[in-house]
Amino acid sequence: MKLGYARVSTDLQNPDLQLDALHSAGCDRIWTDRVSGAVLARPELEALIDHARPGDTVIVWKLDRLGRSVKDLVALMTEFEKRNIGFKSITENIDTTTAGGVLIFHVFAALAQFERDLIRARTIAGLNAARSRGRVGGRPPSLTEEQKTTIDALLSNNQPIATIARSVGTSRATIYRHLAEKGSQS
Repeated sequence: MKLGYARVSTDLQNPDLQLDALHSAGCDRIWTDRVSGAVLARPELEALIDHARPGDTVIVWKLDRLGRSVKDLVALMTEFEKRNIGFKSITENIDTTTAGGVLIFHVFAALAQFERDLIRARTIAGLNAARSRGRVGGRPPSLTEEQKTTIDALLSNNQPIATIARSVGTSRATIYRHLAEKGSQS
């Protein structure tokens, strides 16, 4: 069965161009979403995916109507492949029911992995550059050295934890974490 999917970003846009192309491609049934590509929930796409069975082919007018990014497209294509569902994009002339279409799919998958690797490499390089300048990421310490000294002095005078927390302006949990850190450093 040929299953068509169309998407327009707003109610003001008209899906007729996509619908005409999907009808010309011989789609037996067509689902249409009227939501922005930035929106995660696309109920008609989810309904199409639920309806699709092994041997069916999902057809779109253009790739950008189906996925929000290369990563999303690869995830959908992987799901289709696992479920033995074909995929065709009319404009880009991609057809995963053919050997050439499968090749294109694998190129997309490789590009998505390449994109993830580039992002990871840039993130690591940025963190290393920040560290070399003395900046360390993460949350700042909850206690200053002065507060730690005050806490230690009050603990040595056997003050209750709740009283220490109030006088230092922190929580009891922070005091207990400080004690645990001191215990692990001994």
